[in-house]
Amino acid sequence: MNGYGKLYLIPVPIAGEQGLRDIPSHNISVINGLSKFIAEDARNARRFLKQCEYPDISKAEILLLNEHSKEADISALLKDLLDGHSVGLMSDAGCPGIADPGADVVYRAHQKHIEVIPLTGPSSIVLSIMSSGFNGQNFAFVGYLPIDKQLKTKRLRELEQISGKYNQAQFFIETPYRNEQMMETLLDALSPGTHVFVGIDIHSPKQQLVSKTVNEWKSSLLPYMHKVPAVFGIYKKH
Repeated sequence: MNGYGKLYLIPVPIAGEQGLRDIPSHNISVINGLSKFIAEDARNARRFLKQCEYPDISKAEILLLNEHSKEADISALLKDLLDGHSVGLMSDAGCPGIADPGADVVYRAHQKHIEVIPLTGPSSIVLSIMSSGFNGQNFAFVGYLPIDKQLKTKRLRELEQISGKYNQAQFFIETPYRNEQMMETLLDALSPGTHVFVGIDIHSPKQQLVSKTVNEWKSSLLPYMHKVPAVFGIYKKH
């Protein structure tokens, strides 16, 4: 035993309207037993702790980790763990470490031989893969695509080729206010028979999970997706 604390990876609901419906009771027990947390946004973290009926939020120490965190900041986040205190790492929504800066902390925890304990919870990316009907045995999540339309088109065609060559489904995300432009570019760039999946506002009352070929999308009304979380997928079947 090295005397280090444990790093708990704490999933957070991906749709606020659902409350704690998708969070196991075991997670809440773990959360309420911790006093130190790492989060992207302190206000969002405190809101989640309140939902979990955390005993005294004023005593919860929340350290920040986001896109502005530097190398030294990330290393400093391990101090409590090395001093023997267990810490909860949470994302703003979904699972920490997946499309989330928390992966850097997890990586460094492994380097220091700190025990990492992932808790069960919702991930819009995993739920999209499940819901797409695409190849669940061979898939890739490629994060964000280029913003420039020409570069985005080039990247989409590369992913389409990879999908067809390796029978590998491709999933990615976009900044919510650019979702509609992404959909337009998808339908312009890809072959008529390529399948396109969109998972919109997953786990919310307005959830939409739709999979169609490019041709079918072009002949149907596109779903509303402006400024709401969405996951996109493409799959070129053999």
